[in-house]
Amino acid sequence: MVLEESVQELERGDAAPNFALPGTDGEEYSLADFADYEALLLVFTCNHCPYAKAKFDLLNEIAAAYDEVAVVGINPNDAEEYPEDSFDRMVELVEDGTIRYDAYLRDESQAVARDYGAVCTPDPYLFGRREGSGERRASGSASGDGQRAEFRLAYHGRLDDALNPDAEPTELYVREAIDAVLAGEDVALDFMPSRGCSIKWRD
Repeated sequence: MVLEESVQELERGDAAPNFALPGTDGEEYSLADFADYEALLLVFTCNHCPYAKAKFDLLNEIAAAYDEVAVVGINPNDAEEYPEDSFDRMVELVEDGTIRYDAYLRDESQAVARDYGAVCTPDPYLFGRREGSGERRASGSASGDGQRAEFRLAYHGRLDDALNPDAEPTELYVREAIDAVLAGEDVALDFMPSRGCSIKWRD
């Protein structure tokens, strides 16, 4: 296990890079599919890393507690070298209730993780939604021109102050950040790098 800390590549206020990734429910997702949410908590994570697994419950709780926030996990790990991170295993974890995010997506090419500058699992990014021009579809997803709702980075950093898998958190930074975004305020937290297993790159 190689321990890594997240680094800042996206700056606060930067637009979220778009993606088109398959989910465990058989659907393909892009940013437009979350256009009805006020905020998007996007976490690069995986199935096997103890640091990622230690945050499953917290992310499940956030997904249940905040109707205005989409919690999306993205697994970019090389499943050939790490079979526990296979798409089939992702589906199993969703079906047995271990993972209850709004979506759990597979980044097979690892291109999305590179676009975001993710380096570890978990590596969380919180985006707030800013409206663009035009009407959004009544169905809840934005139209294909990508201008109906734009997510801008509000916070990138650790979810809480428990830096080891067996530690109990006393401060939930992610909830503080979410509450600020939903209140229309800037997130007061400075960058505090997340810590976890390195993303398992293929090359």
